[in-house]
Amino acid sequence: MSIRVLIADDQHIVRTGLTMLLDAQPDIEVVGVAGDGREAVRLARQLRPDVCLFDIRMPLMDGIEATRQLAGPDVAEPLPIVVITTFDLDEYVHGALKAGARGFLLKDAGPALLTQAIRAAADGDALIAPSVTVRLLAAFAHSQTGPPGQPVEPLTVREEEVLVSVAHGRTNDEIATDLHISQSTVKAHLASLMRKLDARNRVEVAMWAHETGRI
Repeated sequence: MSIRVLIADDQHIVRTGLTMLLDAQPDIEVVGVAGDGREAVRLARQLRPDVCLFDIRMPLMDGIEATRQLAGPDVAEPLPIVVITTFDLDEYVHGALKAGARGFLLKDAGPALLTQAIRAAADGDALIAPSVTVRLLAAFAHSQTGPPGQPVEPLTVREEEVLVSVAHGRTNDEIATDLHISQSTVKAHLASLMRKLDARNRVEVAMWAHETGRI
């Protein structure tokens, strides 16, 4: 089964390039493209793709609002959304992550990282470009005005290790290799972390790690 992807970007050449790149993968199929956020939301609701790849800056509706409408806290069945942008510290990225985006990549990330992010999002995972993870989330944490929430139960030693790895942008496979555990065990620890931290996804887990000074 191919991973069905919807692309939204206001630049035709970028949409074309991303479509060609992803369609060249044996397990990925681009099922729709949009040139603005409003069209992206309409197509996403109509097509229900496995993953949405959204630019931040788009006309009519930006990527943040499009993400919020499709993956926000009030959405019953949120879609996996990966944000892709030109600027690694774009102020809008913070809003997109809070709106429910699962991943964040730069447009110069390269085919390997892009396809990895698409596959991770389709698998219920998430990926933030390792080159900017720490700076991005640290900047977000420093922008918060209130104290971070506390876990409903204390974290285990292993959960703390997984937490730090997630905050550094490590994938499940990389975490499993680093900690010498199986991928299923990593996923179990992540599920426990999300429950204890009341986080919707691993991006919010990573944010909490930065907010609490673990990175």
